[in-house]
Amino acid sequence: MNRKFHIKKGDLVQVNAGEDKGKQGKVLEVFPDKERAIVEGINMISKHTKPNAKYPQGGIIKQEAPIHISNLNVIDPSTNKPTRIGRKKDEKGNLVRYAKKSGEILK
Repeated sequence: MNRKFHIKKGDLVQVNAGEDKGKQGKVLEVFPDKERAIVEGINMISKHTKPNAKYPQGGIIKQEAPIHISNLNVIDPSTNKPTRIGRKKDEKGNLVRYAKKSGEILK
């Protein structure tokens, strides 16, 4: 399934539902097939690992778990508040994302 989402890797987003509601973070990775994203510092889990090359001690490691993209809103760069995202064509005819609250084009 080839779907377009309102968030991309590198976007600053705010969580609008769940345990981390209200927190903000940067999108590290998006999984379009599962409709989920990993956000820096959000939805932290404890993972038990055996000793390996990366973690010689092993033990319990805190890491981010994927969160559903419907629970994320992109932060408007001009107002620093969450906004919905629209798509429109620019002067060159390319499809660009824009913040619906301020109308500002997102890169």
